[in-house]
Amino acid sequence: MLSSVVGRQGAKQLVASQAARFLATEAALKADGAAKITNKPEKIKYFKVYRWDPEQSQRPYLSTYPVDLNDCGPMILDALIKIKNEQDPTLTFRRSCREGICGSCAMNINGANTLACLSYIDDDTAKATKIYPLPHMYVVKDLVPDMGNFYEQYRSIEPWLQPGEEKKEGQAEFLQSREDRAKLDGMYECILCACCSTACPSYWWNADKYLGPAVLMQAYRWIEDSRDGSTKKRLAELDDAFKLYRCHTIMNCTKVCPKHLNPGKAIANIKKKLAH
Repeated sequence: MLSSVVGRQGAKQLVASQAARFLATEAALKADGAAKITNKPEKIKYFKVYRWDPEQSQRPYLSTYPVDLNDCGPMILDALIKIKNEQDPTLTFRRSCREGICGSCAMNINGANTLACLSYIDDDTAKATKIYPLPHMYVVKDLVPDMGNFYEQYRSIEPWLQPGEEKKEGQAEFLQSREDRAKLDGMYECILCACCSTACPSYWWNADKYLGPAVLMQAYRWIEDSRDGSTKKRLAELDDAFKLYRCHTIMNCTKVCPKHLNPGKAIANIKKKLAH
């Protein structure tokens, strides 16, 4: 019994000793890394960021912020967070997941709609990076666009499963074949960031009537779902000169999609179904 207690105590001491060595090594590595960063010459990159505050009487303007790339993460979102934390706490923008999943940080960077969390900082320090909110949308403040109209359009397509029959007794879910499930690939991944819709000239001109690439692709996602029983109704509601046919296959939507989806193809497929 005594030897068992001594054995346990010895094991505890060994674990504690190993943990102490691990923490000491980790601290030394961190200190060494910090020293290396400190010894590096500054690599200053300038960011010109759109600013507008509705509570101020000032017109929109660009603010220029210097950021040391040696002390910053690799993404545009890292630079914006660093600017907000260290230089200007009034800078306003949306962000959440940092993984290209939520779509919150959609903005216009160097002339292209994209996600700040997936956009790498250009290492060329001779050129400033220009950051604007998504184009042709009302601005709430700084880099925050008003997504109200976009979400209302999404709501209008009733983006939920509408089965054609009730579940049978004991039925757990509505099943579909692997082939039918594969038809949804390239559509269900949409994160509703609105990069595609706000890159579309037809949406710029008719945002109040034309549903836009993102919403139309989501509409087709439900039209193509084998479990849904409202296909005819969904198609009939889209058969409109403005809702659907304002699309002129400019294909900006497919070019800018940060998830590499093809809204233009989905819209073409809706038109084909209506034609037949």
